[in-house]
Amino acid sequence: MKRNTKINALLLLAVAALAVLPLALGLGDHKEEPFAGADAEAETAITEIDPDYEPWFSPLYEPPSGEIESALFALQAAIGAGVLAYCLGLRRGRRQGAERALAGTRDGDDTGGDAAESAGDRS
Repeated sequence: MKRNTKINALLLLAVAALAVLPLALGLGDHKEEPFAGADAEAETAITEIDPDYEPWFSPLYEPPSGEIESALFALQAAIGAGVLAYCLGLRRGRRQGAERALAGTRDGDDTGGDAAESAGDRS
């Protein structure tokens, strides 16, 4: 097994463990909403400290249910992942193009063309 394959397998195992362990160990069982988001936790902490606290701002859009809120959050995450993947792919493509151009100039082909064009010029 290659070194990169071992590293990828270990990373995948670590991610799976991070997803399963909180559920298997029963973390959050003592709470009404065991896996609430950070916003809900912060709101609870603020109300415990100061029950008369008034927020400075109100949300522009309040989803009608928690399911819609979760779906919008998932959509936001998917869009962010798509943008990140596009940027990484673009960067890799540019790097590969630069390497090919550099390899073409090393072979004595100043135009950076492919081998078929070079072979056609020789005959």
